[in-house]
Amino acid sequence: MVFYFKARSDVGDFTIFMGLDKFENEELIKYGFPEDIWFHVDKMSSAHVYVRLHKGQTIDDISEGNKVNNVDVVYTPWSNLKKSASMDVGQVGFYNSKNVRTVRVEKRINEVVNRLNRTKVERKPDLKAEREAVNAAERAERKQFLRDKKRREEMERLEKERQLELRSYKGLMNSENMTSNKQIASTNKSLQELEEDFM
Repeated sequence: MVFYFKARSDVGDFTIFMGLDKFENEELIKYGFPEDIWFHVDKMSSAHVYVRLHKGQTIDDISEGNKVNNVDVVYTPWSNLKKSASMDVGQVGFYNSKNVRTVRVEKRINEVVNRLNRTKVERKPDLKAEREAVNAAERAERKQFLRDKKRREEMERLEKERQLELRSYKGLMNSENMTSNKQIASTNKSLQELEEDFM
């Protein structure tokens, strides 16, 4: 079971979600998105809370809220979460501690907690399928980008070849004093005079 909440649009219109227990936390850790920011109350047993940012946003685009007074909340991008086989269920570490931020929350802001609780929705998502769908869409987008890039490069190559061919043809005409059809047409000679020029 995963609980979903909706942030106000004036603070970013983010999707906020958390697992029911440590087993759902494992699934959330395993199938997170690069846009997910993980939150946890430091040194206390608490839920893993995620904020899903929109593409292009960073950790700096979010603000904090809490349920208890005088706690430190740690947060980091999902990609910085490290899970090893020796860790307990629901336990995580970090790849890079420099990417972990801590904020001291002195006082619980009830209005924020109450507003979020009113948006609470319970779902049983297939996290693996969601992650695979996003991966497939990203792969398709990348393939299309590469196809378009290859097509542009081929068009540029063909245009360069055409320009070289054109320059080469003009150079050949000049070096052999050849006359182009355009030049022939611009002279006011009769057909007989033109034939005599070639004889």
